Amino acid sequence: MAKRLTYYILIAMVAGIALGHLLHQSYPADSKVLAQIADVLKLLPEVFLHLIKMIIAPLILATLVTGIASMGDSSALGRIGGRALGWFITASLISIGLGLVLVNFFQPGHGLQFTAAAPVGDLATADFTLRHFVLEIFPTSVFEAMGKNNVLQILVFSLFAGVALSAIGDEGKPLVRAAEALATLMLTITGYVMKAAPLAVFGALGSVVATKGLGIVVTYGVFVSEFYFGLLLLWVLLFSAGFVFLGRRAFLLARYIREPVLLAFSTASSESALPKLFEQLDRFGVPRRISGFVLPLGYSFNLDGSMMYTSFATLFIAQAYNIHLSAGQQVAMLLTLMITSKGIAGVPRASLVVIAATLTQFGLPVEGVALLLGVDTFLDMGRTATNVVGNAMATAVITRWEGMLQPPLDPDADVPLPPHDTPEQGRKGLNLDPGV
Repeated sequence: MAKRLTYYILIAMVAGIALGHLLHQSYPADSKVLAQIADVLKLLPEVFLHLIKMIIAPLILATLVTGIASMGDSSALGRIGGRALGWFITASLISIGLGLVLVNFFQPGHGLQFTAAAPVGDLATADFTLRHFVLEIFPTSVFEAMGKNNVLQILVFSLFAGVALSAIGDEGKPLVRAAEALATLMLTITGYVMKAAPLAVFGALGSVVATKGLGIVVTYGVFVSEFYFGLLLLWVLLFSAGFVFLGRRAFLLARYIREPVLLAFSTASSESALPKLFEQLDRFGVPRRISGFVLPLGYSFNLDGSMMYTSFATLFIAQAYNIHLSAGQQVAMLLTLMITSKGIAGVPRASLVVIAATLTQFGLPVEGVALLLGVDTFLDMGRTATNVVGNAMATAVITRWEGMLQPPLDPDADVPLPPHDTPEQGRKGLNLDPGV
């Protein structure tokens, strides 16, 4: 069933694009009928994402509490957290730096003489301050954090809860078992919800192409194609770095995460991929005590695709307005993006917020953000899929770094996986040395 679902998602992507193109050709761009049809199609992914968001908060809470409580000592937690943040910072510098190098090499904005094509809208740049970011980390209520799906705040509460449960010993075991049961429940619900994924993909792409048409990709073709080439290079770097730690299992990881990556790409939502990503990393051999801590942390601090986009898009706007930035200014911009991009979790239209804030700080025309709005959906698909790949690779590498990587399971097994360290249900050996 899992393998068939991947095929259904691919078929839905093609069908959605085909229907969207047909509708765009059949109705004028300002047609109310077209807008109504697109709105109905858009309802499919919106319902799906609502169902996914219903799962996210309890799943993250359960996996984090279980994972942290099972570590036993705070030194292991600190070591894993330190290694994770070290990987995240290194990956961030590489992602942002690669974006700067490529946009200087290709120079997609030079000579284009763009003018604002759409209003920038209400970007939350006023809240993009150090004070706001620090306060956003710490929850006033775990229920409010879960209600808003604030991953960072859930992580902080779960950190305290997991360490406390570990400290109180036997008295906390019933709560740990309850958290394990909750994680299993959420993954079972995920299986039900995922059956609707092809419909969500069909509706999402059909709606976008119907309203914007395939021509929007051609209009910004140079910028879009060069950015996707940059993402391809970033994927090569990620898998090459993974190969250093994981050997050939780094490339095997692609087989395991193909479905969550496809889902993230077609819906432009990292959240939609998270439950399935947990499940596939279980099958890859990552203990839940690692993935339950590193993945939520990565969703807040390790957005490789988004960070590359911020540097690429910022210099693209400068080029479009014929504004030259020196090498020193670009290095300063890199360091600025390195810091500001860590606060994008929970901010509406996050990447555009970072870009707008950076443009303002460096005296560049903030209205240039409007140039990106026409194709931002298509760009968001690529950078979201890259975020998922980056977090999956980081989690696998840190697991191997800790010496806890288990033998892999069949990636397409239908048997539900328990949230334990070494799940055995449905194991079908792939004849791989777990140390390779």
